[in-house]
Formats: sequence, structure tokens, C-alpha cells
Amino acid sequence: MSAAPASPLPYQLIATDLDGTLLRSDHTISERTRAVLKRATAAGALHIVVTGRAVGWTRHILDDLGYQGLAVCGQGGQVYDAGEHRLLTSVTLDRRLAALALAKIESEVGPLYLAAGRDGLEGRVLFGPGYQVGDRTLESPVFEHVDEVWEAPLNKLYLQHPTLTDDELAAAARGVAGDLVGVVMAGPGMVEILPLGLTKATGLSLAARRLGATAAGTIAFGDMPNDVPMFGWAGHGVAMANAHAELRAVADEVTASNDDDGIAVVLEKLFP
Repeated sequence: MSAAPASPLPYQLIATDLDGTLLRSDHTISERTRAVLKRATAAGALHIVVTGRAVGWTRHILDDLGYQGLAVCGQGGQVYDAGEHRLLTSVTLDRRLAALALAKIESEVGPLYLAAGRDGLEGRVLFGPGYQVGDRTLESPVFEHVDEVWEAPLNKLYLQHPTLTDDELAAAARGVAGDLVGVVMAGPGMVEILPLGLTKATGLSLAARRLGATAAGTIAFGDMPNDVPMFGWAGHGVAMANAHAELRAVADEVTASNDDDGIAVVLEKLFP
């Protein structure tokens, strides 16, 4: 895959989160956004999807978009070649550390509802009793006992609490287990346990090197706290109008919402 030219493009690389950013609330991508991304890539820029979703929950979206490039999935843990339908890298969660972290968190906040993301190209997610998810786009196995979670390699755990908000749960989890695992709030009802030190910036920097792109030449779009490291890495970070306050606080720019073509609003000025 050829590298993007350094000039005269305003940015070599356009990095977009999916949920709440590139995807509208109905989980579709507008024709306006599709058109400006097509125009930008025709001009020589590269578009890269950087999502918290594991590959298994991302492939159908990329196929619908006609996306053929690299994608960063699983909060930076997976670099996926969409054109070849192949995982290039995959980082797994240490199950012993994850079990210890889970025990420490539950001792602090009480019983949790749990889901577990399996490693690999299929990337099935197993849901435990009580875990609520709005869009099960894949086959969704259910486990009855937590011991089943540890039977095969994982990319992440998903946590929910019966009364705490997502921000409260994430803060509590970080406070008692942040030295063992990474903890991030990736969306409504999605507090995640990840390998320590893993962020979207990890995978994006790896993919950018493969593409010959630089941090300074990257514009990034996002909406949730899990996008904060990506904004820290990229030359320019654009938060959606619907973004979490934590991300808006570090953004270089705030655009319209995902339902109002916020990505297109910015890119149409850069790639007229």
C-alpha cells in the first residue's frame, strides 16, 4: 500500500471513530459524508477507521462502506486489513490480570454485569446475566458463570453496574485496578478493561507507520473519552457536538454532531 504524499494535502491521514462519529444514530453513514471521504481519498489522503469495536463487530460496516484500507479496532489492539480481510496485529488481555482486576473492582463497587470479547477475526462477544446491549449485530453467546470467560483468549472485558454511572464506574475501576489493566469509557454502558497501556493511539501510530503517514499530518474525529489518546497523538483533534465533555476539553475543534454530518462539515472545507 502506497504512502500518502506529504503535500499539498491539508492532512495525509483522516482518522475517524465509528460510533457517535462516522456512524449516525441509526448506525448508517450519510451520503454526504461518504462523498467527501471519497473526494479526500481521490485527492491522495488516506482514511483510516479507528474504533473501539473489535474486528468482528466492525467488518460489516467496513464492507458496506467499500473500505479497503487498514482499520484500527479493539481500542488499538487490532490492526485489520479490510481489503484482504486479515488481522495484521492483535493484542490480547492477560486473563490472570483481568480476573484479579475484576475481583478488586467488585470488592470496591459490588457485583458487576459482564461481557467478554474473544480474540481473533471472528471476535464474538459473550454476554453474562444482566448485561444490557442495544445492538447485537453478531451472534451473541451467553455465559452463565464467569469461569467460562477465561476459557479462551480475550481482547477486552465490558463492565456495567446496576446503579453507578459509566463515569463513576470507570473512575472506581481505575482507582483500584489501574495498575493492572487499562480502563476506558468507550460509550454508553461500555466501560472496558484492556491490556495496560493500550489505547487507540497505540494502534493508530502503528498503522500510520505502515502507511507512511505522520502524527502531524493526521486529523482525528471522535466523541468519547477513549478518543483522548488519539487526539493527543494526532496533529488536529475534532470532537463531535455530541462528544463527552472529557474529549471536548482536549479537542482542537468542535464540529456538528454525528447526525448532522460533523465530519463532512470539516472535511468539505479542507477538500473543497
